[in-house]
Amino acid sequence: MDEIWQAVRWLHVLAMAFFVGGPLLLAVAVVPVERSAPDRERLRPIARRFGYGTLLAIAVLLPSGSAMASHFDLRTDRTLRLKLALVALVAVLVVWHMRRPAMQALEPAISVVSLVIVWLGLTLAHG
Repeated sequence: MDEIWQAVRWLHVLAMAFFVGGPLLLAVAVVPVERSAPDRERLRPIARRFGYGTLLAIAVLLPSGSAMASHFDLRTDRTLRLKLALVALVAVLVVWHMRRPAMQALEPAISVVSLVIVWLGLTLAHG
């Protein structure tokens, strides 16, 4: 039975790595390079693809996180509730940014909130 929860946690961490790593990679490496390129049209499909990947990661994070919260009896934990509220906020920000890619202020907001979510997840796992 421990192997099952190890696998669930592994999936959760893998999805979290994409959830945070994808937008960070975009913000730190891809966006600055592409913005300086003469043909900036390549950035939009790259960002959109990362946005879809982020939404897919959230689709993995929600059931795996919910299963672990139930298994480890964390459903009433305040840290978990804050983390879930921030996940919902990031999902809204990602969709908003996909629809309004010119709103560049959304990029750092998504990254910062995502990093806070990771911090809260580590707090829950090692609380």
